[in-house]
Amino acid sequence: MPDQPRILPAGTVLVVDDEEGHAEATAEALQRAGYKVLLATTGQEGIRKIDHGGIDVVVTDLVMNDASGMEILDTARRHIDHVEVIVVTGHATVETAVEAMQKGAYSYLRKPVDINELRTVVAAAMERLNLRRSNLEMRQRLSEKYGFDGIVGNNPKMLQMIDTLRRIAPTNATVLIYGESGTGKEVVAKSIHTNSPRRDAPFVALNCAALSESILESELFGHEKGAFTGADAFRKGRFEYADKGTLFLDEVGDMPLTTQVKLLRVIEEREIFRVGSNIAIKVDVRLVAATNADLEKLVEQKRFRQDLFFRLNVVTVHLPPLRERREDIPLLTDAFIREFTRRHNRKITGVTPEVRRILARHPWEGNVRELKNCIESMVVVSRDEILDVDDLPEQMMPAAEAAPPPGSSLAELTLDDAEKLLIKNALAESNGNRAEAARALGIGERTLYRKIKQYGLS
Repeated sequence: MPDQPRILPAGTVLVVDDEEGHAEATAEALQRAGYKVLLATTGQEGIRKIDHGGIDVVVTDLVMNDASGMEILDTARRHIDHVEVIVVTGHATVETAVEAMQKGAYSYLRKPVDINELRTVVAAAMERLNLRRSNLEMRQRLSEKYGFDGIVGNNPKMLQMIDTLRRIAPTNATVLIYGESGTGKEVVAKSIHTNSPRRDAPFVALNCAALSESILESELFGHEKGAFTGADAFRKGRFEYADKGTLFLDEVGDMPLTTQVKLLRVIEEREIFRVGSNIAIKVDVRLVAATNADLEKLVEQKRFRQDLFFRLNVVTVHLPPLRERREDIPLLTDAFIREFTRRHNRKITGVTPEVRRILARHPWEGNVRELKNCIESMVVVSRDEILDVDDLPEQMMPAAEAAPPPGSSLAELTLDDAEKLLIKNALAESNGNRAEAARALGIGERTLYRKIKQYGLS
């Protein structure tokens, strides 16, 4: 079976050559290969076309009267984010062509140019360019997942916080995040890291409240073999693992005072001592700390060092609890549904209005973490594509009330009495059609069926 013709990647090529005949022949050969070709017969004209943008690959003669191929290369590199440059040279200028490659040119061709070689080199340059763009798009998708766009919220406090994050992320400033448990402090810390110049280095997290003093110091600074009972081997600490990256210290307000002294020294000297060692190890770490406590009060109570507080409190971020940003609950709900339908391979297309009302009224003492766990549970247990009341975790199910006593007046009706009356009327108006009645009431059929059983309606 004959080989299938190779499909060349599409793109725009700029040909720059002050020999008009050679320039036109080169342009025609590339046009026949399927590329859009721009032509410049002087170096200055080539520079102007580069300034206008929209070019993927530049094929330029190295020696021209008004502007050299090296100037074309420099201009392309300065003005276009993603471009590949191929230089064309005579035998006498091969060394200069090699120099051009050292400065970023993709390749060089010798005159007279072989048409097949030209097309092959341009195709390879275009493929390389497309690969770089694909990698950039992947990084952008990761940024959307873990970056500021991944912090869901339209509440004014959230928008103000995101604006602060955008400004501080590119710096090396120490950040202190205030927020209740479950508000997403670690998510914010990761966003700072992934939008910083340190994004390619490690992000390391440690919860200071979960460890005893001796274990905390070992976790932070590492230890030598035999440093204490049970230290059977050498171990690196979190500071070493986070070198060139970001260290996130959660619940820093629970750190013992003796450990606070050692942490302060690390911040000031940028070096650590492993437990059991006298050898200083230099570390380059950006510190992000978080707490659900009022550190200023802890300073007044002598439970937190004032000098350490000043070192940590360079930039402060306040993360509001979910009860103060209830307008974000529908956005978070939809985001979590998308996340968990992918993770658990479920097909969930929506939520009933009644569920949304229940979610909006719930106190959410566990904040975003509690809402996230609730949605995951509902996605996992749901039997169909719409999340309804009977998919809610048991502790969130509306409590059943006794039916109203006979003879009650309208003024004496409770909310449940009124609900029963509305359902009864909807069933009557739909001639017992439950699907029609559910639509009229704005609830799911299964919820309606449960309510019918609850209130003893036929």
